[in-house]
Amino acid sequence: MVEMAAAGGFTTPFNVRLVTRGGPLYGERGLVLEMHSKKRRLFGAGKLVKCCCSKIREVRGSGKGADKCEERLFDLSKGSSRIMPFRYAKSRFASKQEKFFSRCTPRNIGPQSRDSPPLQDTGIANEKDWGISLLSENVNESGTNEDGSTWYCESGEELGENGYRCRWTMMGGQSPDGSSEWKETWWEKSDWTGYKELGVEKSGRNAESDSWWETWKEVLHQDEWSNLARIERSAQKQAKSGTENNEWYENWWEKYDAKGWTEKGAHKYGKLNELSWWEKWGEHYDGRGSVLKWTDKWAETKLGTKWGDKWEERFFASIGSRHGETWHVSPSNERWSRKWGEEHFGNGEVHKYGNSTSGESWDIVVVEETYYEAEPHYGWADVVGDSTQLLSIQPREKPPGIFPNLDFTPPEPEEDLDS
Repeated sequence: MVEMAAAGGFTTPFNVRLVTRGGPLYGERGLVLEMHSKKRRLFGAGKLVKCCCSKIREVRGSGKGADKCEERLFDLSKGSSRIMPFRYAKSRFASKQEKFFSRCTPRNIGPQSRDSPPLQDTGIANEKDWGISLLSENVNESGTNEDGSTWYCESGEELGENGYRCRWTMMGGQSPDGSSEWKETWWEKSDWTGYKELGVEKSGRNAESDSWWETWKEVLHQDEWSNLARIERSAQKQAKSGTENNEWYENWWEKYDAKGWTEKGAHKYGKLNELSWWEKWGEHYDGRGSVLKWTDKWAETKLGTKWGDKWEERFFASIGSRHGETWHVSPSNERWSRKWGEEHFGNGEVHKYGNSTSGESWDIVVVEETYYEAEPHYGWADVVGDSTQLLSIQPREKPPGIFPNLDFTPPEPEEDLDS
């Protein structure tokens, strides 16, 4: 089963699931699209639901008055409650990633092959999951294992202006026939401004011509405008099948500062035979009780069928709004959509409204409690506790009377990964 659920782990009005079904209706192996409503269970400040970053936290507390929504299977061409099958070939990208314990040192055997691609929808790993262990001495080694596979290991240090230092270790290898290869690089960077960085980049190719690339990074620096300490984490992952029309890409990021400002998000893309899909989501907390969350998902087939779902919510002091839209377009360009919205006034009343192109319409005011997350469940204190290796990076010793050059140039905006 391939599931296109909320990437961030927070509640969305709809799920999109691709489910393997068998039998005459679907062929020997069919792909069924399911779009169904989800229960929204949102909590007030201090209550935690699900993690939107790299790991799932325990659910604390419970909410009342959660909306119970109807589950549906949509025919993408007409909007009726029917299943729509797609045929597909099972992907090999679900293989389990092997753990890596060997270290590349002059007293050890060559590093072991890491020939498995990254896993989808696993977010940003913590630094301890990578097991980064940089060598204290410069190394340039290579060798051949008993099975004929080759390996190499290099490490070094680069120095630059303003106290810049980068320590790195790079390792890799090939199978005896050269049909598979892998490469992995670890690094840590620092300078006299207090900047610290810890990172990993890995890539590989196996005998089936599957290829992949992954990078992970966490950074500590001082924000040039607020002068607050900030920690940023990011991960990019991609994999492509060598024998199937199957590939995917993900870009995840998280940003935290010492006063509770938090930003999280992800952009995703995937292709499986005739089906392609995209997903974007984001969360923003200003540290003073204001929160913005949004998600946008859409997909299409080579036959021309398109569908999607998007929503957004904004809250502050129990006052705010939610709105969204579910839509699809048939190969003949017939469009169906359902729009909905909620206005929360902070006095126990909620205005709910919406309409659809099939004639549905509602506009009511109900008495109901307002639930939302005013603070991220994984915030500054959590990321500091999970970044001990980053914080322990030691910069070069600074000579007396030397001051760092501070760059106050505004950062360039992040590139938008539109389809």
